[in-house]
Amino acid sequence: MSKARWGAWHGWLAGWALLAMLFSLPAIGQGLSDAGLRGDAPNRYTVVRGDTLWDISGRFLRHPWQWPDVWEVNPQIRNPHLIYPGDTVYLYYQNGQPRLGLERGRGEVRLSPEVRRTPRREAVPPLPLERIENFLTEYRVLDDPAVADEQAYVVGGDDRRLISGAGDRIYARGDLAEGGRLGIYRLGETYEDSVTGEFLGLELVGVGQARWLRSEDDIATLDVLSASQEVRNGDLVLPVESGELVTEFLPRAPERPVEGRLLAVPGGVQFIGRLEVVALDRGRRDGLTPGHVLSVEQRGELVTDPVTNESLRLPGEEAGLVMVFKSYDRMSYALVMRASRSLSVGDRIFNPDRIESVARR
Repeated sequence: MSKARWGAWHGWLAGWALLAMLFSLPAIGQGLSDAGLRGDAPNRYTVVRGDTLWDISGRFLRHPWQWPDVWEVNPQIRNPHLIYPGDTVYLYYQNGQPRLGLERGRGEVRLSPEVRRTPRREAVPPLPLERIENFLTEYRVLDDPAVADEQAYVVGGDDRRLISGAGDRIYARGDLAEGGRLGIYRLGETYEDSVTGEFLGLELVGVGQARWLRSEDDIATLDVLSASQEVRNGDLVLPVESGELVTEFLPRAPERPVEGRLLAVPGGVQFIGRLEVVALDRGRRDGLTPGHVLSVEQRGELVTDPVTNESLRLPGEEAGLVMVFKSYDRMSYALVMRASRSLSVGDRIFNPDRIESVARR
């Protein structure tokens, strides 16, 4: 994806992400006790380029996912859900409860006496989008492994090429609809529940995009438009996913209890740190959607009882936070937002503590 297209898509995502604060989250403005504020929370903070919503939340709140509880929309500001470099977020109190408000900076560009518009590409994203760009645009998960067997696949390249790239012509066998943009994918991990063995998802890794030219019987001729890796015989060809990338992309705790495990680390990293992408063994059926924040508990060490010689696992320790950015039926992808210890596959995930829950009652 070109930088220009990524910048435009980045702005679109940030806009929809923050607009969801008003239209999708009933918790907005319900309040938070002073216990939820950082002891060193500033009265005012001016947003700078490179900030994310998580960063800004963390300057005021002990737990950044509590942002919806204190964000107060100013109806006099155009697009008050979008935050831009130069804007000022300020702390104040309403009915004895802390609130965060917004003052627009000088980022607005006057186009006419009646119209003002701020470039979308400058809107503050929820988290560092460059860390998850590949997963948002190139990774996808099939909820049914049998679907992969039904897809078209590359059978050859032009002039007997075994591998192809952008600008090359390739041939695919299978049922492909005429027209439209197609994704070229390679099989990735097959994810299963570590306890029950239940199938959770089949990962596909995007290697490029192609355009349908023509078909003869069940062989389609395609032009490769872009390629992040070489296109090989056997790669799957599917219609590009629809635009349903994110609907609610705001740091917040899940609305219902969730408990699961870190399922895997795409790319095979052994020790997981901050801003690493992880796969979770919980998904939409468990109530997880983009923006949900979960605590991670590092598994306790395996030791041998010195008296009985039994193998024992010591109690776990809370070790970090992850935020879901893409969810499927039975699994999700998340970004590690905080890691006080090295995380690893098998660590427990669960709802973060919400210390303001008593104050709401």
